[in-house]
Amino acid sequence: MAQPHRVIVLGGGFGGLSAVQKLKRAPVEVILIDRRNFHLFQPLMYQIATGSLSPGEIAAPLRGVLSRQKNTQVLLGEVSDIDLAAKKVQLLDGAVFDYDSLIVATGSQTSYYGNDAWREWAPSLKSVEEATAIRHKILYAFERAERAATHEESRAWLTFVIVGAGATGLELAGALAEIANETLKHDFRHIDPREARILLVEGGPRVLPSFPEDLSAKAEKLVTKLGVEVMKGVMVTTIDANGVTFRRGDKTESLAAHTVLWAGGVETTTFGRKLAQRTHAETDRSGRIKVNSDLTIPNYPDIFIVGDLAHATDKDGKPMPGVAQVAIQGGAFVAKTIKARIENKKPDRAFHYFNKGDMAVIGRAAAVANIFGFHLSGFIAWFTWLFVHLIYIVEFQNRVMVFIQWGFEYLTFSRGARLITGSAATDSIKQAASVHTSGEGT
Repeated sequence: MAQPHRVIVLGGGFGGLSAVQKLKRAPVEVILIDRRNFHLFQPLMYQIATGSLSPGEIAAPLRGVLSRQKNTQVLLGEVSDIDLAAKKVQLLDGAVFDYDSLIVATGSQTSYYGNDAWREWAPSLKSVEEATAIRHKILYAFERAERAATHEESRAWLTFVIVGAGATGLELAGALAEIANETLKHDFRHIDPREARILLVEGGPRVLPSFPEDLSAKAEKLVTKLGVEVMKGVMVTTIDANGVTFRRGDKTESLAAHTVLWAGGVETTTFGRKLAQRTHAETDRSGRIKVNSDLTIPNYPDIFIVGDLAHATDKDGKPMPGVAQVAIQGGAFVAKTIKARIENKKPDRAFHYFNKGDMAVIGRAAAVANIFGFHLSGFIAWFTWLFVHLIYIVEFQNRVMVFIQWGFEYLTFSRGARLITGSAATDSIKQAASVHTSGEGT
């Protein structure tokens, strides 16, 4: 008996999961491999970082999501290499798997633009661990400010710098402003959290550079109304234990801040670089692989790339954005192509991305949205953002939990996941004491 066509999917994010689910009724054997056992709803990661939600409320176990899909098995592992001639992928633990079709949806990782030493002082928002680290960093700053011996020390702890004013930066800044102005305003006795200084730093001329200019201006107005200071045309040159040094025009300035958060760019993963090397594929500046119109790698029609790793262009030759909708639609397109090939039908020659719009939330009843060319802001955009994000959360149970949490937060400003967790909760105190003794900031 002939073996069914084997499709290996690398990555259980939006693109990979979409492809797997669309192959549910296809005459194929699907193997989904991911280094995590869950699908993470990335657009709400900032809410973990700011204490609105817990990780379990935006994560869904992959085995649970796909438990009824009988042609699919889920494996925990991380791919390390590929043998193109033998059509095999190898995992870090040495396991090897054959494929007939390969869908690579391994995503991206944070780019510090060659300054990886900054990672220690300015965590990004790509994983659950990083999100909880940011939550720890934010809440711990208020705790240390409460115990500060001098006004200068208190100010350094209550100064928050967010580098990057894209959607993630805006969302972090807005949520942080609400924490300081509302959630914590009655919780301390020696400090007033409302005196926290929150700076949003952007190297370009405006916030939300991928949005239309009018929405960018409205977003800046909304976040400024919350008390956030927006600094544009600023290039960060150093991030360390003492704060941030940046260049604005010909002038270099330093700012004492113990809490710096990174919302900058992204780059390809280690396997993404390995795949480009093995296939001799052309890449863009961030390492994304330039794919054909059907999302295959040139000269390798059995290897598809979807999501952040793919440099795909639209009908006008413009690169498609690295957002969830592109990944979801790309995954569905690839699954349809594989099914057509197996059934000896003519597949669609090109992937066409249907842009449903862009949204960014800034705070309570404040957001901007570009939906089918209609520019919305304020409460209407915020309500639309809530509705859309609830729909795309994978598990129904999580949708209900998130809806309840959001409703309670809207009424009370309370953030139920406001916890400083892990050994870092005590390690930070020891580190602060040690550094204070040596005469340095932390």
